[in-house]
Amino acid sequence: MRALRILLIIAVILGALFVVVDRVAVHFAESQAADRLKSTENLASTPDVSIKGFPFLTQVASGELDDIEIGIKDYQAATGNGEQRIRIDDLRADMRGVKFSGDYRSATASDATGTATIAYDELLKTAKSESTQVAPGVTAQVVGLSDGGDGRIKVDVVGTVLGTKLPVSVLSSVTVKDDKVQVQADTLPKFGGVQIAEDRMRSITDFQQAIDRLPGGVRLDSVRAAKGGVEITVKGSDVRLAG
Repeated sequence: MRALRILLIIAVILGALFVVVDRVAVHFAESQAADRLKSTENLASTPDVSIKGFPFLTQVASGELDDIEIGIKDYQAATGNGEQRIRIDDLRADMRGVKFSGDYRSATASDATGTATIAYDELLKTAKSESTQVAPGVTAQVVGLSDGGDGRIKVDVVGTVLGTKLPVSVLSSVTVKDDKVQVQADTLPKFGGVQIAEDRMRSITDFQQAIDRLPGGVRLDSVRAAKGGVEITVKGSDVRLAG
């Protein structure tokens, strides 16, 4: 009995040591992965990296990690328009089936999904916010974007008819097409009964924003208007985290 008790005590101690070593190893790996991701993606700040699953060391031995969660704040995404960038807030991605090279210098996830938000003031930069003539004596411009409820965007437009300003708003649908966030008015505004050609009016109310070169090559999947901005989901396969 005494020998069995000693063996049990040793087993508990070894188990506790393994857990400690495993947790130290995973924290070190998360820190290294965060630094490498910051360098690879040219991020302004160090991202959050969380390696899921236990034990970590047995995953390392197999050459594949089950699940890695990544969080990036204030990511500056390309827009396909020269050096122009659009800020994406709180981009969070879940990377699954992450295989890495023997020297740990490269890693690829079999698939990834994520969420992020584009603030309305950022999206407004892509709208036609300068005063534009839409009919003789009539100009219009978009002056604000906000949550319109039911997954739609409220687009505030100011029309000027012979010097008189007429503020109106329209509800617009927001969708994703060809890696672009597209905003399209469900109904068109009218200014003092003046008839305005649909294509002229839509040149003001409707607009789109390309979102290019997201981290690891993930791409836009869906989009929805919400209180704090436009909520996007992203997804991808064979997503490169480093290397």
